[in-house]
Amino acid sequence: MTDRSDGPIGSLPEHLLVEILTRLPICEWVQVSCVSKHWASMFQGEYLWQTAISRKWPSAGFRKRWPGPIPRGSARRRFQALYVSENLVPSGGEIDELVGHTYLYLKEQLESLVIPPSSILHGTIIDQFIACGGTGEKAHELASNIWIAVIDNLEENEQTFMLLKHLAQEGDFFLPFPYSRSYKVLWRVFDKLFTDFRDCFSRADYHDALASAKSRFQPVPSLWLGH
Repeated sequence: MTDRSDGPIGSLPEHLLVEILTRLPICEWVQVSCVSKHWASMFQGEYLWQTAISRKWPSAGFRKRWPGPIPRGSARRRFQALYVSENLVPSGGEIDELVGHTYLYLKEQLESLVIPPSSILHGTIIDQFIACGGTGEKAHELASNIWIAVIDNLEENEQTFMLLKHLAQEGDFFLPFPYSRSYKVLWRVFDKLFTDFRDCFSRADYHDALASAKSRFQPVPSLWLGH
């Protein structure tokens, strides 16, 4: 990493540098931030991210803050949330910043050292969408889509395998709709376990997980069978 004085571009005013950097493909931003200490500091600040949001999602700057337990956060956090909403969570073609923030919240909770019960996480998400005026049915649908998007974008490693096992082994919580767990989310948990992580099971653990799956779903897919 070089000092900002190295090279003619280092003498450009910061607002021009930001205009240039925010026009680069997003996939190059991490590499670009390592060019100099000054550029790294711009990526750590608010101005670059606010400019990027205004350029890519002009209407996002006019949205009011929402009530509920999940905050909006910094400009960088907001950019990440908008990107997630546009690219990772299906929302009928609309870009909903709150959906992106909820995805980030759930992913961080599931990757923490102490994972809260899924019923608590699901309830927090439902409360967030209802606090913002959503119906119970819509809140349940959005929460399910976010759960599935997070599960599909976890890295394939031992930590994810242990997380999925934990979610599969959790007991059923008899909660009223919309706080009840989505069966399509639980189906996705078992599907990833028996397809992407089949080789991680011991024989005994596999049969325990399969018995748990059969108690919830009948019939189970043939791809889930055989260890």
